[in-house]
Amino acid sequence: MRRAVKRAVGAGVIAGMGYAVWRAWKAQMPDRTGDVSWETAPFPFPPVPRPAPSAARPAEVTKAATQVAVCVDPIEGGACPTSHPVKAKTSSGIFHVPGGANYERTKADRCYVDADAAEADGLRPSKH
Repeated sequence: MRRAVKRAVGAGVIAGMGYAVWRAWKAQMPDRTGDVSWETAPFPFPPVPRPAPSAARPAEVTKAATQVAVCVDPIEGGACPTSHPVKAKTSSGIFHVPGGANYERTKADRCYVDADAAEADGLRPSKH
């Protein structure tokens, strides 16, 4: 037990002396702020993200993967999915956008990506 305590104290003394030497050496060194120029760095600063390389794919696969359905059926209860927030009633020919006066109480027959898609399908916007 005594031997372990002596070793721990000895290690602490050596570490403290090393730290004191390092601080004395650091105090003697001149300040080096301002002599670094980022213009000469071999990399952009701040780093600029680069696009990831993509594997070559056939045109049909790329087109099918990026094409989004403009109109979908509503979820249970007449609610629209978050990807297609515009609610449309086919009986009246009116569509409602999020934040509109009657949007919350409308039970949709169809759901659209945006108002332009609903208008292209022959519907008109609600007046409120």
